[in-house]
Amino acid sequence: QVQLIESGGGLVQAGGSLRLSCAASGRTFSGYVMGWFRQAPGKEREFVAHITWTSGITYYADSVKGRFTISRDNAKNTVYLQMNSLKPEDTDIYYCATRRYLFRPIEVGSYDYWGQGTQVTVSP
Repeated sequence: QVQLIESGGGLVQAGGSLRLSCAASGRTFSGYVMGWFRQAPGKEREFVAHITWTSGITYYADSVKGRFTISRDNAKNTVYLQMNSLKPEDTDIYYCATRRYLFRPIEVGSYDYWGQGTQVTVSP
């Protein structure tokens, strides 16, 4: 059974940084895609970034491009989201998710497994 556990959220001032982690277990993730999404109360979950587990190909939403960096450590089965120059509008619950193959990787509905989420709050 695939399990994803996020950590690293917290409270930070605008302009600050946080690094989120997503520890994956339950299978070999070769050929999988790992995505980060975020959701505010009453809003739809939105794509943030994704990375392919084997080749490390990355893609970002325009809203975070140049500020966030997604990376992975294959030996630790962990994906990271380094978030710099944080803004109050980045305040959300952040989720990691995974699916097999690079297919519609910016769509929420294409992912099979999700973590429980970690809260990120950016104060003005």
